[in-house]
Amino acid sequence: MTAQIIDGKALAEELRQSFKARVEALAARGQRPGLAVVLVGEDPASQVYVRNKVNACQAVGMHSEKIIYAAAVDPEIVLKKIAELNSDPAIHGILVQLPLPGHFDEEAVLAAIAVDKDVDGFHAANVGALAQGNPRFIPCTPYGVMKMFEKGKVDLSGKEAVVIGRSNIVGKPMALLLINAGATVTVCNSRTRDLAGHTRRADILVVAVGKPRFVTADMVKPGAVVIDVGINRLPDGKLCGDVDFANCLQVAGQITPVPGGVGPMTITMLLVNTIEAAERKAAGN
Repeated sequence: MTAQIIDGKALAEELRQSFKARVEALAARGQRPGLAVVLVGEDPASQVYVRNKVNACQAVGMHSEKIIYAAAVDPEIVLKKIAELNSDPAIHGILVQLPLPGHFDEEAVLAAIAVDKDVDGFHAANVGALAQGNPRFIPCTPYGVMKMFEKGKVDLSGKEAVVIGRSNIVGKPMALLLINAGATVTVCNSRTRDLAGHTRRADILVVAVGKPRFVTADMVKPGAVVIDVGINRLPDGKLCGDVDFANCLQVAGQITPVPGGVGPMTITMLLVNTIEAAERKAAGN
């Protein structure tokens, strides 16, 4: 058996094409969606992510701003800028690219973003709303995964789901979304005892552990839906995920590739969240 590949790149493009009409409708009402991205430091990966986000905004007609600071910047300067963006009517979404340099209190920075502009969904109030099953903004990567389940017609209700990874960015919100969808969810990490025992009974397996090809074919239940959130650069410069794709392809029922799987969906859902923020403002909510 060869798994069906869930093409995140194609789905992302399909969704983005549908955004243009929403953006223009908002622009006609004086609410062209605007996203501000704050980058601190010169981390090469972060620079690429920020450039991709800005380009994606421009491609669908959204307004975007990129604010860059040196790594040694005083955190108070960044917090002051966030306060300005909170009150800027042209900005509907604010994203601070993580990770921040060590002298920053990331929690304090995320808390400084206005709840109704927190398009990453990391503010404590938005995390709490997600936990209660009534999310305002869903963190972009898990949100993208849920759209991929929808596209693949994956019924989550009553299914055994295993999430490997417990980060605030992916693992925890992914588990909450699966719980809200009616799945029975187990959250594991790289140090979980008998990890393979958990993964082999998973109908749905979401992997976000940050270790190249960590999940092997013998860890996958035949016919399972395998979502690979990881992206790792190998010594030869090639990219791979946290799943041994070539071998798991022969066992899984559906699987995402790396690259071209979850990655394009993350930025797409950032656009969705920003558009939704602008729509709420236009509606007076």
